[in-house]
Amino acid sequence: MFDRAAEGYEAWYSTRRGQLADAAERRLLQHLLQGFEDSLSAIEIGCGTAHFTAFLATRGLKVIGVDRAHAMLLEARRRVSLSLILGDAHHLPFRALSVDLAIFVTTLEFLEDPVCAIREAVRVARQGIITIVLNRYSLGGLSRRWGPQSRAPLLGKARDYSSRQLRGELKDAGGSRVVSILMASTLFPCSLAENISRITLGEVIGCAVKLKP
Repeated sequence: MFDRAAEGYEAWYSTRRGQLADAAERRLLQHLLQGFEDSLSAIEIGCGTAHFTAFLATRGLKVIGVDRAHAMLLEARRRVSLSLILGDAHHLPFRALSVDLAIFVTTLEFLEDPVCAIREAVRVARQGIITIVLNRYSLGGLSRRWGPQSRAPLLGKARDYSSRQLRGELKDAGGSRVVSILMASTLFPCSLAENISRITLGEVIGCAVKLKP
């Protein structure tokens, strides 16, 4: 479905809603990255059109984007000059402990086996994992299950997360390597949209997992 959506995917970020979400998710990513100030390298798993891969590169990271949708990568290569690799989140084409960070931005909710993908991220990451997911317990979550977004070709297929479910999957996949888990949320209703809070009731939930080497 992402191959079919590739051509118009990036255009969403120019809409009013897309601009709001983009700005909020960038702030959330920056907030989560603060826990890894000495990180130098990262992979973005499920990079799509490399929208956030490019943002991560501006943060000083040597970043590689990975996606299994050919059309998405073609669109990404048209837009940016970054390292982009065709690969499956369930079987990452990287050696163990080969990068500092593994990052998912609204990827886990579209995977067949997200716990397997997180285990792969734990395998390749030296310092930690960052995830941003769509929140099941938000206005958008209600819309994706029963409202207008339920009929959208991509969002209607998302398996949204609760904070409890996300924490559980990260702890299960990370096992004894998990040192700490920090959770935060953003995209709250109305004037609170830009806030970042540890109260996980915004449209998206972010999580930073520190790992033992």
